[in-house]
Amino acid sequence: MTKGLKKNKGFLTLIVAQVISGIGDWLSIVAIITLVGLKWNASPLEVSFIFLCLAVPMALFGPVAGVVADRFNRKALMVTSDLIRAGLILILTVADTVWVVYLCLFTVGIFSALFIPAKNGKLKELVSDDYMKSAMSISSMIDSSTKVIGPLLSGVLVASFGPKLVFYIDSATFFVAGLIILFLPKTVQAINPTSQISKKKNSFKTEFTIGFSFIKTNTFLLVGMLYFGIGLLLIQLADSQLIVLIRELTSASPDLFGYLLTLSGVGMFSAGLLLAKKTDYDTYPIMLIGILGLGLSFGSMVAFTNYDVGFSIIWMPLFGFLAGFSYSLVSVPFHSSVQINTPVHLTGRVFGVINSVATTATIIGPLLGGWLSTIIGVIPAFIISSSLLVSLALIGALYRSKIDKASKGESQEGAYKLN
Repeated sequence: MTKGLKKNKGFLTLIVAQVISGIGDWLSIVAIITLVGLKWNASPLEVSFIFLCLAVPMALFGPVAGVVADRFNRKALMVTSDLIRAGLILILTVADTVWVVYLCLFTVGIFSALFIPAKNGKLKELVSDDYMKSAMSISSMIDSSTKVIGPLLSGVLVASFGPKLVFYIDSATFFVAGLIILFLPKTVQAINPTSQISKKKNSFKTEFTIGFSFIKTNTFLLVGMLYFGIGLLLIQLADSQLIVLIRELTSASPDLFGYLLTLSGVGMFSAGLLLAKKTDYDTYPIMLIGILGLGLSFGSMVAFTNYDVGFSIIWMPLFGFLAGFSYSLVSVPFHSSVQINTPVHLTGRVFGVINSVATTATIIGPLLGGWLSTIIGVIPAFIISSSLLVSLALIGALYRSKIDKASKGESQEGAYKLN
């Protein structure tokens, strides 16, 4: 962590809250799957609805939540969101039907959709552009760490004490995170004064479209969002079928999938650590390298599986590490550039649009992956995902000069006039 960020008390406060709530999120997911899938013996379709209940609100309400995050006090929105989610998780301790779980999770998803753009907007207020790349890398490292620590801790707690205790702990993490956010300072970066006028003149519908309009006028943000969205869809197409691919091996270890996920998280953390230290990178080529790395990692997995290569306990997690590392090379630079290139008063709306695109990809990808694996088989599905990812990277490299030229030709002042 750079000295500038170490001295930034607001950023450190936000990061501490992220660590606590991130671990809590992953604690509850494992507990919910255990409760619904094992204790209630739910069908595969009923289990899949659990993830849809969390994801669909993000896709549907992301842009609307972005407008709300830009109109109202972001700290107050974050605290309110955390406290309401704390109460909703408590309801799960007395849930007796899967429909109660669905309703709670769908509502949690709505307030998560509100929390994310408010958090990104607050981060823009707290951190200057000079330190934004490091800040986003550190945030990514925390996300990848909680994805490893949370499920492992949850598995131990659920096995020892049952899912109810985990729900109480998760509710407490939201409550504590909300209290910590209360200590965030007021706005550090000044919000564009013209935006305050526009808030009075513009209707909610007009403000809803401003996020889309700003992205369309910035060539890099538009291309980056398309590449991030398409890449995420292709990743989910294969990623959702990893357990099915592992079943193709004749001598796969029962713990192989767990090792694969763990090494993937380690790869994400390692890339985040590297990007936090080396912040003078050019975003677009790093994203292309990440997309290429994802294509090669999935392609290698399917090739080794097709030929049933031995010692899968070694090579499968290593390819998972490459996939996790490559994903962070796509995600971290893109989100850092969005923060840097977006005015503070538009951050919520822009991130609302991007989160909606990303969540839509994470919904469509697994559905498409499951359909392809059922129709043509898991190995051809992985080949399609790998080939399209590599092609996407190569196409991006071919058009790099045109994109750079278009980006340089756009004046920043013209972009700011949107609002």
